[in-house]
Amino acid sequence: MKKLKSHFKFKKHERSGIFFLLLIIVVLQGIYFYIKASPFESQSQLALNTLEQSRLDSIKKQVLNENPSKIFPFNPNYITDFKGYTLGISPTELNRLFAFRKQGNFVNSPEEFQRVTQISDSLLQVLAPYFTFPKWTQKRNHQTKKENADGIRENSTTIRDLNGVTAVELKEIRGIGDKLSARIIKFRDRLGGFLVNDQLYDVYGLEPEVVQRALKKFKVLQPPKVEKINVNSATAEEISRLVYINRKVAEEIVTLRNEKGEIQSFEELFNIIGFPINKIDRIKLYLSL
Repeated sequence: MKKLKSHFKFKKHERSGIFFLLLIIVVLQGIYFYIKASPFESQSQLALNTLEQSRLDSIKKQVLNENPSKIFPFNPNYITDFKGYTLGISPTELNRLFAFRKQGNFVNSPEEFQRVTQISDSLLQVLAPYFTFPKWTQKRNHQTKKENADGIRENSTTIRDLNGVTAVELKEIRGIGDKLSARIIKFRDRLGGFLVNDQLYDVYGLEPEVVQRALKKFKVLQPPKVEKINVNSATAEEISRLVYINRKVAEEIVTLRNEKGEIQSFEELFNIIGFPINKIDRIKLYLSL
């Protein structure tokens, strides 16, 4: 009996060791069961989300296909997020329309709505019969339906002013996307407005054939009034404001002027290293002697 009791007698440090061992076992067991239970919970949540999405998709399909009579005529320019969703238009497609409208533009035909939103042909076929537009736009839409070989839409309207065209309108030209349209607008702003059509060729990255297509639709109709810079009195900073002349060349022009007393002809500038001789026709539009 004494031997049996001796097996259950532990010293203080032995009891502490046993206690910490049991504590570690309990903690590890808790972690094991927690990790084991988590995947099922995530899968359950995923299953619920999938079921809910399936239910919403089913409702949307029913609205579009089974009960088309429930779609009432509407102006797509004023479509809401909820309306768009029930009609099967994705958030991305709606955002393209919202961005277009935010710029003060309107879609005036089913074809233009598809071009802006990039919805599928099948969805456009379902929605187009319910589109309503102001009467004046319908008269114009009968005049413009085809796209010619140059990648621009044919219509009976006059050519638009290159100094008033928007980035969205520029993108109607095949070969001009978001970056190039923004670059054209920025270049025009730096110039203070295009003075001649050929200045469109000076936009960096714009291919000549793309410029030719653009000039069939956009031309300089109202050139801005430009106060020419006198090279014999202007500072280097004032001369460098011209897009075609950088600061270093402008400083060289001032140095040449100081040496000669006065610059008599534009040909004298050709001796300056870095002077854009090939742009002299453009430069003469902005400089005077």
